[in-house]
Amino acid sequence: MTDLSVVIPVYNEEENLPPLWAELSQVLERLGLAFEVVFVDDGSRDRSAEIIRSFREADARVRLVRLKTNGGETAATDAGFKAARGRRVVVMDADLQNDPGDIPTLLSHLDHWDAATGWRVRRAEGDNLVRRVSSRVANRIRNWVSDEAIQDSGCTFRAFRRECLRGLVLYRGFHRFIPTLLKMRGYRVVEVPVSHRPRRFGRSKYGVLNRAVVSLADLLVIRWMNARLLRYEVVEDVGGDLVRD
Repeated sequence: MTDLSVVIPVYNEEENLPPLWAELSQVLERLGLAFEVVFVDDGSRDRSAEIIRSFREADARVRLVRLKTNGGETAATDAGFKAARGRRVVVMDADLQNDPGDIPTLLSHLDHWDAATGWRVRRAEGDNLVRRVSSRVANRIRNWVSDEAIQDSGCTFRAFRRECLRGLVLYRGFHRFIPTLLKMRGYRVVEVPVSHRPRRFGRSKYGVLNRAVVSLADLLVIRWMNARLLRYEVVEDVGGDLVRD
């Protein structure tokens, strides 16, 4: 089995892809692991898919999964998880704001944790004032509603043991809440400081207002799910071996 799968949702990132692959491939080679990189093209309207195919021609460890139409980051992430074959899975953005150099650190925490999620401690260096303030407020509201203590819910740079992703059901927008969903299922999640870099090319796919409104609705769903979650432990199952489907 492949040791590591790196899943990268892509939507109109043609300028970012070449420098990302150059940097990422160097980091992965140094790990000494059998790896694959799964680019999920989320209905891009630029040359993103064409560029990824060129990576594949030069390196068979590159894979391209294309969605028929733009389904959103959660859909692309879910498609990548389902396609991944590695014992460990890392998901990161394609916009160069995540530093591939942080991958070894994230992976090192999987020796003791089930999942490691990034925490952009020095985010001020990568975002403007409005985005930083809105993110801080959103985090506080999110933790209050969901009864969580996540420092950076907006960071989607994460590493997982493969078993965490089995049976994980995502809905549109729920990629932001994967750590919470995993905790609800009993998995251990740790936040790990990671770098955050300014976007060099293209523009963000999210606005402050549209993300805030949608996230609030999603939070209420998460709160309902957590309140209705079945919590029990079977202590005895006499004759269970005789049960037939």
